[in-house]
Amino acid sequence: MSMDKHLFNLKFAAKDLERNAKKSEKSEKEEKNKCKKAMQKGNAEGAKIHAENAIRQKNQALNYRKMSARIDAVAARVQTAVTTKQVTGSMAGVVKSMESAMKSMNLEKVSNLMDKFEQQFENLDVQTQVMDATMSNASTLSAPQGEVDNLMQQVADEAGLELNLDLPSAQATSLSSTAQASTEQDELSQRLAKLRQL
Repeated sequence: MSMDKHLFNLKFAAKDLERNAKKSEKSEKEEKNKCKKAMQKGNAEGAKIHAENAIRQKNQALNYRKMSARIDAVAARVQTAVTTKQVTGSMAGVVKSMESAMKSMNLEKVSNLMDKFEQQFENLDVQTQVMDATMSNASTLSAPQGEVDNLMQQVADEAGLELNLDLPSAQATSLSSTAQASTEQDELSQRLAKLRQL
């Protein structure tokens, strides 16, 4: 099987996982709504079951996304390999042309060939940098510590219900983790923007 075919299959698999992640997120919302309804009816046990289901679906979505990111990173590596193969072929042609240009001592021709040669290396550098950024992005994804009690507190807060359980405040922790995640995302966006300018 050709590298291009592998690349296509990898990209297809990543999209498939992304679709599954979205399905899990939809199920998570449904379970949260069921949890809220159970709370409104005073059914604490039922609410707990739905909260557990919601967290399981949330973690499942996260796992799908992490796997999709890993496959995307592998696809980037395959893309680089395909490009490297093309670049290597181009370079072989440039070297042959350079040999004939050197024999005739046509400096303008040699200079043009060197420009082409350097351009091929720059293209390869950009590919490698983008791949490295993708890999580091995939490795920074980490699962948040979703607690059943925290989720139940959050659902109760959103619904304006009093939850008669001794629960820790979920808001402070969720706000700090959200802020940290957005900071990491900003840094990654800036790094990728710089790479594209190269």
